[in-house]
Amino acid sequence: MTMRRLQAISAFLAKETPWFITAVAVMTYFVPDAFCWVRGYTQTAILGVIMLTMGMTLTKDDFKILAARPWDIAIGSLAQFAIMPLIAVTLTHLLNLPRSVAVGLILVGCCPGGVSSNIMSFLCKGDVAFSVGITTLSTLFAPLTTPLLMLYLAGEMVDIDALGMFKSVLLVTLMPVGLGFLFNHFLGHKDSYRETMKVMPGVAVLGLACIVGGVVSAQGDKFASSGVWIFVGVFLHNTLGYVVGYSCGVLARFTQPKKRTISLEVGMQNAGLATVLAARHFPALPEAAIASAVSCVWHSISGALLAGVFNALDRWTGGSAPTAKG
Repeated sequence: MTMRRLQAISAFLAKETPWFITAVAVMTYFVPDAFCWVRGYTQTAILGVIMLTMGMTLTKDDFKILAARPWDIAIGSLAQFAIMPLIAVTLTHLLNLPRSVAVGLILVGCCPGGVSSNIMSFLCKGDVAFSVGITTLSTLFAPLTTPLLMLYLAGEMVDIDALGMFKSVLLVTLMPVGLGFLFNHFLGHKDSYRETMKVMPGVAVLGLACIVGGVVSAQGDKFASSGVWIFVGVFLHNTLGYVVGYSCGVLARFTQPKKRTISLEVGMQNAGLATVLAARHFPALPEAAIASAVSCVWHSISGALLAGVFNALDRWTGGSAPTAKG
């Protein structure tokens, strides 16, 4: 298969991510053996590859953004790590969610932002540099913030191995992201590398689909008993994240592109990371991994829908979001 054909497939998968992952999840529910091989270290390795693809897109300029716009990015990252965990905890009490579902929802809320939010920010004319800055900063802090937040917010529900979770997050976030950055730094000038990079979005989508398929394969039978609660919790958690995130942008007097971006950054979490952590650290609570896997699928779908809404608003008002500056 030629490189051009692989690039075309990658572009298609990146464009149709929500529907492709949904199709894989539905197929695996009926044919669980299809992804029975995605377990344990294999699952962790796949997530590492996904994070490697993120690192391979980073340049020194992306880190300069952190220094050039520290307050805006700090506000975005703080909002992400404050809003989503608190919304998750509130929903678990208001809805009286089963313990397994509650732990999964809180875990999703305690994870950093996902790479998909960067794509959605681009699609809806948001501030892409701002989005990349928030995702990068939250990912860098995730090995500390995710275990500590889980220990504080879910420690009474389930035993939390904070140190073990720290090692897991470090292994599947900072290390592959750092390695990817080094690849880009030393090889980014080569034509062959740039051509290969055009294939990596498809690799990331395939990896995410494998993670979701692996969880559905292992725990899909548990979905029948908790499916409604999982859907309700994930939907409300994600939707409220968008709304409150956008409200933070209004309070911070951000430009319209930044408001859109912080809404997406807060609402869309790295649910793939949550899925792997749930499977590894909470094996006795299978619905926690299912809730994380459902979040993987729904965040991608809802992010695409929200980007479409923002674009529709631009068409209705006869213009587009003003260009972000600074």
